[in-house]
Amino acid sequence: MITFLDQNFSQLNDFLTENTFSKIFILVDENTHEYCLPVLLGNLETEISFEILEVEPGEEMKNIQTVTQLWEILTEMQADRKALIINLGGGVITDMGGFIASTYKRGIQFINIPTTLLSMCDASIGGKTGIDLMHYKNMVGTFSFPEQIFVYPQFLETLPYKELRSGFAEMLKHGLIADKAHWENLIQIQKLDVEGVFPYIQTSMDIKQEVVEKDFHEKNIRKTLNFGHTIGHAIESLCLEKENPILHGEAVALGMICETHLSNLEGLISLEDSELIIENIQKYYSFIDLSEFKDDDIFRLLLNDKKNADEKINFSLLSGIGSCVFDHECKTQNIQKSLDFYRKRSNF
Repeated sequence: MITFLDQNFSQLNDFLTENTFSKIFILVDENTHEYCLPVLLGNLETEISFEILEVEPGEEMKNIQTVTQLWEILTEMQADRKALIINLGGGVITDMGGFIASTYKRGIQFINIPTTLLSMCDASIGGKTGIDLMHYKNMVGTFSFPEQIFVYPQFLETLPYKELRSGFAEMLKHGLIADKAHWENLIQIQKLDVEGVFPYIQTSMDIKQEVVEKDFHEKNIRKTLNFGHTIGHAIESLCLEKENPILHGEAVALGMICETHLSNLEGLISLEDSELIIENIQKYYSFIDLSEFKDDDIFRLLLNDKKNADEKINFSLLSGIGSCVFDHECKTQNIQKSLDFYRKRSNF
């Protein structure tokens, strides 16, 4: 299902030859249109006609209005159920493109070609599609696997540093929840660049793929992939609400710091391990100012998290470096303390 492309994209061309598609629609944003689409088109060998669908970049575009416009365009272009959507982009494109494909005419086929570290190691894998509702992250979506995921690591060379760092947060998370050796390898990286992270991309992808294969519909162990995301998504949503969006990985890094401290407060990991983890996350990520966010607003979003049940806030928390528990209901005062801990550390 996950295939690394060669310089000629021969694996993608073989896939197109082996299947019968009526038309191809390539979904891009303005950035991937400029930097990645020329590479794809320069190596694409097919007689199938194709159209380019372009959207503006950014999480704020991942909404029902954008999706409706794209549904309408597909309809106007007479896309049928044998059409193929190629999602060429980062997490926003693969999330939204997969949702569009899985719902249009009750589902057409799609493939993902991730172009960011975040989408390679996380968003493009696992069959979760979705869009934001109001300012709630990924509130509407489907479980729908792409036909294939084609990875071309050279696309990472087009990324600004902040995008590379955003994806690196998910790699750190994979190590913390499932693979201590992977975590220890990652925190030895002195310079966060493509050359530094490249040797570890496959391991991160394999970790997520293995978890997903065990629990596609997120009934149990897949919930561990949400470590750092409960608080992280709440802050990310508040930043969207304030029209001052932050990158997903920045929010996850914040969430991992808070939820690592919370793991200690809940008696799941030692203070020594908690401090060691937080210090290493801090090496790569600046603190985010939470002073303008009221705790009531944060808790409002925490209570509406998709993982909750019976009005209880459930967390995925660390039980060690390389292990994680899920559906852990936390004491409200400990959640509060974890937020206060982050504020104190950040000095904002």
